[in-house]
Amino acid sequence: MCQKKGKFNEYQYLNYMSFFNAPNRIPESYGIRIAVGLIVFFLIMKFANLGHHVELRLLNLFILSGGVHAALKKFRRSHESLNYFRGLVTGVSTAGIGSLIFGIFLFAYMKLAADLMKSIKENEPMGIYLNEYMASFIVVLEGFFSGLLVTFVLLNWVTTDEVSDPQGQAH
Repeated sequence: MCQKKGKFNEYQYLNYMSFFNAPNRIPESYGIRIAVGLIVFFLIMKFANLGHHVELRLLNLFILSGGVHAALKKFRRSHESLNYFRGLVTGVSTAGIGSLIFGIFLFAYMKLAADLMKSIKENEPMGIYLNEYMASFIVVLEGFFSGLLVTFVLLNWVTTDEVSDPQGQAH
Protein backbone atom coordinates (compact mmCIF):
# COMPACT_ATOMS: atom_id res chain seq x y z
CA MET A 1 0.00 0.00 0.00
CA CYS A 2 1.46 3.32 -1.03
CA GLN A 3 0.85 6.32 1.18
CA LYS A 4 2.20 9.83 1.29
CA LYS A 5 4.74 10.53 3.97
CA GLY A 6 3.36 12.62 6.82
CA LYS A 7 -0.29 11.74 6.13
CA PHE A 8 -2.49 9.43 8.16
CA ASN A 9 -4.32 6.61 6.50
CA GLU A 10 -7.70 5.63 7.96
CA TYR A 11 -6.30 2.85 10.17
CA GLN A 12 -3.60 5.12 11.65
CA TYR A 13 -6.14 7.89 12.22
CA LEU A 14 -8.53 5.55 14.03
CA ASN A 15 -5.70 4.22 16.23
CA TYR A 16 -4.60 7.77 17.00
CA MET A 17 -8.11 8.85 17.89
CA SER A 18 -8.80 5.72 19.90
CA PHE A 19 -5.97 6.62 22.30
CA PHE A 20 -7.77 9.83 23.28
CA ASN A 21 -11.11 8.04 23.59
CA ALA A 22 -9.98 4.75 25.15
CA PRO A 23 -11.60 4.17 28.54
CA ASN A 24 -8.41 2.54 29.84
CA ARG A 25 -6.25 5.53 28.86
CA ILE A 26 -8.13 8.34 30.60
CA PRO A 27 -5.24 9.52 32.83
CA GLU A 28 -2.81 9.57 29.91
CA SER A 29 -5.27 11.25 27.56
CA TYR A 30 -6.35 13.97 29.95
CA GLY A 31 -2.84 14.34 31.36
CA ILE A 32 -1.61 15.21 27.87
CA ARG A 33 -4.46 17.70 27.53
CA ILE A 34 -3.53 19.32 30.85
CA ALA A 35 0.11 19.53 29.76
CA VAL A 36 -0.85 21.17 26.46
CA GLY A 37 -2.97 23.70 28.34
CA LEU A 38 -0.14 24.48 30.76
CA ILE A 39 2.40 24.81 27.95
CA VAL A 40 0.15 27.11 25.91
CA PHE A 41 -0.54 29.26 28.97
CA PHE A 42 3.19 29.40 29.78
CA LEU A 43 4.05 30.49 26.23
CA ILE A 44 1.30 33.14 26.20
CA MET A 45 2.61 34.55 29.48
CA LYS A 46 6.18 34.45 28.18
CA PHE A 47 5.42 36.22 24.89
CA ALA A 48 3.14 38.77 26.59
CA ASN A 49 6.00 39.61 29.00
CA LEU A 50 3.89 38.61 31.98
CA GLY A 51 6.16 35.77 33.10
CA HIS A 52 7.50 37.75 36.04
CA HIS A 53 4.04 37.98 37.65
CA VAL A 54 4.14 34.99 39.97
CA GLU A 55 0.48 35.49 40.92
CA LEU A 56 -0.60 34.43 37.42
CA ARG A 57 0.66 30.93 38.20
CA LEU A 58 -2.56 30.46 40.15
CA LEU A 59 -4.33 30.23 36.80
CA ASN A 60 -2.48 26.94 36.28
CA LEU A 61 -4.74 25.58 39.00
CA PHE A 62 -7.80 26.24 36.82
CA ILE A 63 -6.23 24.35 33.92
CA LEU A 64 -5.34 21.46 36.22
CA SER A 65 -8.79 21.46 37.85
CA GLY A 66 -10.56 21.49 34.50
CA GLY A 67 -8.51 18.57 33.21
CA VAL A 68 -8.97 16.46 36.35
CA HIS A 69 -12.71 17.20 36.43
CA ALA A 70 -13.07 16.22 32.76
CA ALA A 71 -11.11 13.00 33.40
CA LEU A 72 -13.35 12.07 36.34
CA LYS A 73 -16.50 12.75 34.32
CA LYS A 74 -15.14 10.70 31.40
CA PHE A 75 -14.31 7.83 33.74
CA ARG A 76 -17.81 7.92 35.22
CA ARG A 77 -19.43 7.90 31.75
CA SER A 78 -17.22 5.19 30.28
CA HIS A 79 -17.25 2.83 33.27
CA GLU A 80 -20.81 3.57 34.47
CA SER A 81 -19.53 3.70 38.04
CA LEU A 82 -16.89 5.56 39.98
CA ASN A 83 -15.94 4.67 43.50
CA TYR A 84 -14.07 7.16 45.63
CA PHE A 85 -10.68 5.45 45.58
CA ARG A 86 -10.75 4.78 41.85
CA GLY A 87 -11.62 8.46 41.37
CA LEU A 88 -8.72 9.46 43.59
CA VAL A 89 -6.29 7.32 41.59
CA THR A 90 -7.65 8.59 38.27
CA GLY A 91 -7.47 12.25 39.29
CA VAL A 92 -4.02 12.12 40.86
CA SER A 93 -2.53 10.10 38.00
CA THR A 94 -4.06 12.49 35.45
CA ALA A 95 -2.57 15.49 37.23
CA GLY A 96 0.75 13.68 37.70
CA ILE A 97 1.07 12.85 34.01
CA GLY A 98 0.18 16.41 33.01
CA SER A 99 2.67 17.85 35.51
CA LEU A 100 5.42 15.46 34.44
CA ILE A 101 5.04 16.38 30.77
CA PHE A 102 4.96 20.08 31.66
CA GLY A 103 8.07 19.65 33.83
CA ILE A 104 9.91 17.99 30.95
CA PHE A 105 8.88 20.87 28.69
CA LEU A 106 10.13 23.43 31.23
CA PHE A 107 13.41 21.57 31.61
CA ALA A 108 13.97 21.64 27.84
CA TYR A 109 12.90 25.28 27.66
CA MET A 110 15.29 26.30 30.45
CA LYS A 111 18.13 24.40 28.77
CA LEU A 112 17.45 26.11 25.42
CA ALA A 113 16.58 29.59 26.71
CA ALA A 114 19.04 30.41 29.47
CA ASP A 115 17.35 33.75 30.18
CA LEU A 116 14.53 32.04 32.14
CA MET A 117 16.92 30.24 34.48
CA LYS A 118 18.99 33.41 34.85
CA SER A 119 15.85 35.35 35.80
CA ILE A 120 14.87 32.70 38.35
CA LYS A 121 18.33 32.79 39.93
CA GLU A 122 18.30 36.58 40.15
CA ASN A 123 14.72 37.20 41.29
CA GLU A 124 13.73 34.27 43.49
CA PRO A 125 14.78 34.12 47.16
CA MET A 126 16.24 30.61 46.85
CA GLY A 127 17.16 31.05 43.18
CA ILE A 128 20.90 30.87 43.69
CA TYR A 129 20.50 27.26 44.84
CA LEU A 130 18.45 26.17 41.82
CA ASN A 131 19.38 24.72 38.48
CA GLU A 132 17.25 23.45 35.58
CA TYR A 133 16.91 20.00 37.14
CA MET A 134 15.73 21.21 40.53
CA ALA A 135 13.40 23.86 39.13
CA SER A 136 11.72 21.32 36.84
CA PHE A 137 11.47 18.78 39.64
CA ILE A 138 9.85 21.35 41.92
CA VAL A 139 7.27 22.16 39.22
CA VAL A 140 6.45 18.44 38.84
CA LEU A 141 6.07 18.01 42.61
CA GLU A 142 3.96 21.14 42.86
CA GLY A 143 1.69 19.88 40.09
CA PHE A 144 1.41 16.42 41.62
CA PHE A 145 0.42 17.70 45.05
CA SER A 146 -1.88 20.33 43.56
CA GLY A 147 -3.52 17.49 41.64
CA LEU A 148 -3.96 15.53 44.84
CA LEU A 149 -5.67 18.48 46.51
CA VAL A 150 -7.80 19.28 43.45
CA THR A 151 -8.90 15.65 43.13
CA PHE A 152 -9.76 15.46 46.81
CA VAL A 153 -11.93 18.58 46.51
CA LEU A 154 -13.54 17.59 43.20
CA LEU A 155 -14.53 14.15 44.45
CA ASN A 156 -16.92 15.90 46.81
CA TRP A 157 -18.83 17.25 43.79
CA VAL A 158 -18.47 14.37 41.35
CA THR A 159 -21.01 11.65 42.04
CA THR A 160 -19.31 8.52 43.30
CA ASP A 161 -20.78 5.14 44.10
CA GLU A 162 -21.90 4.34 47.58
CA VAL A 163 -19.73 2.01 49.61
CA SER A 164 -21.23 -1.44 49.36
CA ASP A 165 -21.66 -3.93 52.16
CA PRO A 166 -18.54 -5.99 52.96
CA GLN A 167 -18.38 -9.27 51.08
CA GLY A 168 -19.53 -12.32 52.94
CA GLN A 169 -22.01 -10.54 55.18
CA ALA A 170 -25.69 -11.11 54.56
CA HIS A 171 -28.60 -9.05 55.82
